[in-house]
Amino acid sequence: MSTTLSAVRVTDHVYWVGAVDGQLRDFHGYSTERGSSYNAFLVMGDAPVLIDTVKAPFMDEMMARIASVCPPETIDRIVSNHSEMDHTGCLPEVIARVRPREVLASKNGVAALSAHFGALDDVRAVADGERIDVGGLTLSFYETRMLHWPDSMVTYLAEDKLLFSQDAFGMHLASTERFDDALDRAVLEFEAGKYFANILMPYAGIIPRALAKLSALEFSIIAPDHGPVWRRDPRWILDAYARWSEQAPTRKAVIVYDTMWESTAVMAQTIADGIEAGGAEPKLMRLSEHTRAEVATELLEAGSLVVGSPTLNNGVFPTVADVLTYLKGLRPKNLVGAAFGSYGWSGEAVEQLNEYLRAMKVALVSDGLKVAYVPGDEDLEACHRLGRTIGAAVLERAHAEHRAL
Repeated sequence: MSTTLSAVRVTDHVYWVGAVDGQLRDFHGYSTERGSSYNAFLVMGDAPVLIDTVKAPFMDEMMARIASVCPPETIDRIVSNHSEMDHTGCLPEVIARVRPREVLASKNGVAALSAHFGALDDVRAVADGERIDVGGLTLSFYETRMLHWPDSMVTYLAEDKLLFSQDAFGMHLASTERFDDALDRAVLEFEAGKYFANILMPYAGIIPRALAKLSALEFSIIAPDHGPVWRRDPRWILDAYARWSEQAPTRKAVIVYDTMWESTAVMAQTIADGIEAGGAEPKLMRLSEHTRAEVATELLEAGSLVVGSPTLNNGVFPTVADVLTYLKGLRPKNLVGAAFGSYGWSGEAVEQLNEYLRAMKVALVSDGLKVAYVPGDEDLEACHRLGRTIGAAVLERAHAEHRAL
């Protein structure tokens, strides 16, 4: 075990004892070009408490940081806010080494830990709103089901006005800095939005309830399980979650496409020109240049999803099918859209794209547009008309949203 790794003080009673994974590039389909961190926290009352653990390969890193503060065997309790393996992968080994008095989790968390690891010693379910004294400090537990797993809960340290928020309010970002005030704001905003879009978007409908529940707590620091600790402006991330959960339509029209011999690319560009002429803001995303996670991020604050694909083997081009399968699971809301594509001797892709869009409840403004071989002048005019139709629909929805506000 390394002896050079040290904990980072967060408050008078709390230390960050997590691990940094600068090599992570994919998190179950979500591209993580900036890596990630697995945050664990040590609460130092008279009876030390460990809040969450880390992904299994990083256990020694966490234990070294703990040892820089206190002997690991003095840890009295472990709290498991969320049972996903990047936060519990080393939990059985930590329990065996530390021998805590008990491990605390939500009722669903206890069941999930049992399903993952079998019987674990001294695991206890805490009730929603339960408070416990941990050596002169007070921890409270609040269920936040489906934010983003059924077991999810948060832990509140009253004396430090600190919320341990598990995966909520986090981001995938590897850094030597542990706090938001030491990082570039543009990076924070982008990575926080990307995280919401790719992890939390399916649960947007229940997030306002969770925010309302947490609003009863007075906290000045939010400590998530990924990314930096929010201490400069925790209100910003709360307000962003409230805004993102609404998925209010904007003037942005995301055009997602791929191409074989550039015909579909020419159509995409012409549709984009029409969208702009119709008063909206096109965002072209060719899938040879953009990941599915980037597409989801752009859709977080958009008004339209327009999808283009050539027909390959009587079907949708593989990269386009991949992204639509991914987006269908994320369930973006309040979008208008259309499908387009080129083909040689058959043209099934556009109809199949429509099926994807209907399944996602995207309001179609057209039956779709398909062009044989290389688009001619009439075809390009049809593309431009389709773009103008989309642009007008996007603009109208964005204005309607603004009027409603």
